[in-house]
Amino acid sequence: MKTLIKNGTIVTAQTTRKADLLVEDEIIRRIDERIVDPDAAIVDASGLLVLPGGVDPHVHLDLPMFGTISADDHYTGGKAAAFGGTTTMIDFVSQEPVSLAENIARHRAMADPKTSIDYSFHMNITHFDEQVAEELPDLPRLGVTSMKVFTAYNGRLRLDDGNIFKVMRIGGKNNLLTMVHAENGDVIDILVAEALAAGKTAPIQHARTRPAWGEIEASLRAAALAAQADSPLYLVHMNVAGEVDQLAYARKHAVPAMGETCPQYLFFTEDDLKRPDGAKWICSPPMRKPVDQQGLWQGLLDGTIQVLATDHCPFFFNGRKPIVYEGREIAIPGKELGKENFTLIPNGLPGLADRLPVFWTHAVNTGRITQNRFVELTATNPARIFGLYPKKGTLAEGSDADIALWDPEKELDYGLAWAHHRTDYNLYEGWKLRGYPVKVFLRGKLIVDGQNWFGKAGEGRFIHRQAGEIL
Repeated sequence: MKTLIKNGTIVTAQTTRKADLLVEDEIIRRIDERIVDPDAAIVDASGLLVLPGGVDPHVHLDLPMFGTISADDHYTGGKAAAFGGTTTMIDFVSQEPVSLAENIARHRAMADPKTSIDYSFHMNITHFDEQVAEELPDLPRLGVTSMKVFTAYNGRLRLDDGNIFKVMRIGGKNNLLTMVHAENGDVIDILVAEALAAGKTAPIQHARTRPAWGEIEASLRAAALAAQADSPLYLVHMNVAGEVDQLAYARKHAVPAMGETCPQYLFFTEDDLKRPDGAKWICSPPMRKPVDQQGLWQGLLDGTIQVLATDHCPFFFNGRKPIVYEGREIAIPGKELGKENFTLIPNGLPGLADRLPVFWTHAVNTGRITQNRFVELTATNPARIFGLYPKKGTLAEGSDADIALWDPEKELDYGLAWAHHRTDYNLYEGWKLRGYPVKVFLRGKLIVDGQNWFGKAGEGRFIHRQAGEIL
């Protein structure tokens, strides 16, 4: 089957031009000013922008936490992503006490029957020994070319500096990118214990017990370890202006270091945790201050930060009250678990559907960034860094036909009904947006048409990634 998208304006990270685009057998076969093919089904894109489907390199689906599980799985998360214009996502494999290969196989067995868009995995490394050291070089054979380590979550996820250094050194020798969650776990544990002892249990304590300086220090420490290990580094969910400073310092001194931020850190502050429903805004690391937002925007503008991801990890606000999802009632224990104790509030937010339309409205429409930079931050750069390019993240002959037809003039009152996350709230409820995808194609198949969903569980595919680029 052929599809011919005509009369649209094609926007990539590099160019903007009026052209037609021919899709055949899931691939973009031709891009030209005027294409005629009598065998192709015509899609008229007059007045629309033709964008590559977004690539979100940081999501958590079916993630167990605090006696519950994140509300989206690979079907519902993929559906929400597609409605927001994203067609590829990268999830994380938790390290259980079996081989890394078995961990990946288990997660694929869970995800493959459900996934509604294309996906891949990062490998969490939360325990390190000689066996893990022997297994890490085999990850690329399994299609996984990145791994994540933590400097926080003592006793659960954290590796000490020596083991992080060892992981990085193996990564540097085997084309593996090390991703780092940068906080100071020791300081957090002390401050949490003190807060609880003083009876301070409200959501705002989540931010107050995770000081910004811990992230600044840990990000520089991660860069220093990467430099000494001769290994590339990717800082996840940057939320502090000082982190941007540290990343800039590392890059200035030839450390192959990159980073991402997320919409929640651009649009919300720790003051949101003081609201009566402040638990909705609990994520790790937390939102910060307006000055930090300014620093993050500057990092996006000057290229210090390469990627806008989401860290999508949604939970119900009130998991005792069911919602109706695809005609069925569903309720999953959520943030009410920490009503009396902020340390028991599941850490995470919905965001997969929100990323592109919210960012477009407040970045492109405001003149902060160009349409091309938008594509670069949300599709092309993550595809290049994580070994998906040019299969994903661009519109080029030979690329997968992952396409979002974007109406730059479409106005809407945004919120839960538009996002399609399987949860009971949206951070951007009632926001006025302008610019939204009206049709979305996954490898040439129309899966979103307006508010109509044509995707199916299992239609997405696992993408076997190659080594990525250093940007």
